[in-house]
Amino acid sequence: MTKVSFEQIKGFVFDLDGVITDTSLYHTKAWHQLADKLDVTWSKELEDGLKGISRMDSLEMILKAGHKENDYTYDEKVALATEKNTNYVNEISKMTPENILPGIKAFLDDLRANGYQIALASASKNGPTVLKNLELTDYFPKIVDPASLSKGKPDPEIYTKGAELLGLAPETCIGVEDAAAGIEAINAANEVSVGIGDATLLKDADVRFDNTAEMTLANIKKAMA
Repeated sequence: MTKVSFEQIKGFVFDLDGVITDTSLYHTKAWHQLADKLDVTWSKELEDGLKGISRMDSLEMILKAGHKENDYTYDEKVALATEKNTNYVNEISKMTPENILPGIKAFLDDLRANGYQIALASASKNGPTVLKNLELTDYFPKIVDPASLSKGKPDPEIYTKGAELLGLAPETCIGVEDAAAGIEAINAANEVSVGIGDATLLKDADVRFDNTAEMTLANIKKAMA
């Protein structure tokens, strides 16, 4: 049983990575390159820890893993994060609509056809570039600017702002995420949380699907009944 009925839902606020497309491969590649340069040992634990958090927080996590958090000035850290981003942007420039996750284009078409409002709530500053490469820009007239945020997920700020951009009360919005921190943020924003992925990891989601192909309006309605 979710917080509200399906009929009360007016908008959808989407995370990007792992929900619309999978850019984690490109993020991982770029962070791995930087870690190698900084002589920080790469690990699966480090890779998983970087998911869904901001660029500067990710850099701090890598530096801490190598006990180098005090080795660089703020300006040097900004330069390192910028270098990673340059490598990442170069990788995502190769993305095409073929990189849209299964069922997402049809789901967005269905949302639009049924009059739902749609916003993007991604911590990535490259969100608009990714949407452009996927040819999905028109579906997302409202995009939360990560630079306007004072706190990252699991703080609810990004999802609260998503609802504000749509001019909707948070409880009439559904947030879609693939990360535990994102689900926590959606729940704290008092929106209905839809999780995509592992049941154990996303145990706090109001509604959960194993993959994007299962996420349809009919299935969400059924799960919220």
